[in-house]
Amino acid sequence: MKTAVFMKTALFALFCLAILPAHAQQKKSVTPPPARKPPAPPTGATPMLYDGHPDLQGVWVLSGSPNLPSDPAFTPAAKKLYDERKATKGKDDPESICLPDGLVRMTPLPYKIVQSPKMVVLLSEGNTHSYRRFFLDGRPHNLDLDPNTYTGDSTGKWDGNTLVVDTIGFNDKTWLDATGKPHSEDLHVVERYHRPDLGHLNIQYTLEDKTSFTKPYTFERTFTLAPGWELQEYVCQAILDGVIKP
Repeated sequence: MKTAVFMKTALFALFCLAILPAHAQQKKSVTPPPARKPPAPPTGATPMLYDGHPDLQGVWVLSGSPNLPSDPAFTPAAKKLYDERKATKGKDDPESICLPDGLVRMTPLPYKIVQSPKMVVLLSEGNTHSYRRFFLDGRPHNLDLDPNTYTGDSTGKWDGNTLVVDTIGFNDKTWLDATGKPHSEDLHVVERYHRPDLGHLNIQYTLEDKTSFTKPYTFERTFTLAPGWELQEYVCQAILDGVIKP
């Protein structure tokens, strides 16, 4: 008898969860763990691989703010959306419900690069443990299977000692940074990876988006090497008010 009552109670709870109105399912983000403080970057010359290209491999930590250094030249519609997001103080931030950050948005947690002659892989410790692949074998973009993704479709090539990565095929669900800067599915990103010495990695980003920007937007980020580090497990949690407790 007690078992039957328990089962009925559990089924009723699941039914209530399914019919909760949207306002009762307002999400909350869990405060992420504090970022580890990286050691001082080592000094020395840029390491090279046997194929003659710079070795970009290692665990890298972003220096400075993860937000964009300024606002792109938004179209009126994109500016309106950006202002709305700022007015609501990030209420609908996709990161707060553990959706992928996308390509442009960064976290202060480490990133790892794994490199081979035909492909470079970028792994993220934070957010959703997402990854990106840069194909270096000369293949064209392929959007047939999944034309609009969080991180897009990336191809790469070497321009001297700089790795140039071209990415298209985005959805419009991500923010460019934590302040809510928007973009559309027309976003096109070109990244230029350059390792000037042993302890630093510079990435220049050029963003084009005919729907959201009136002109291209370019900025640069610097990362420092964290010798001896490996990516750690990070679990992203979203809490629904009154339903799921941490």
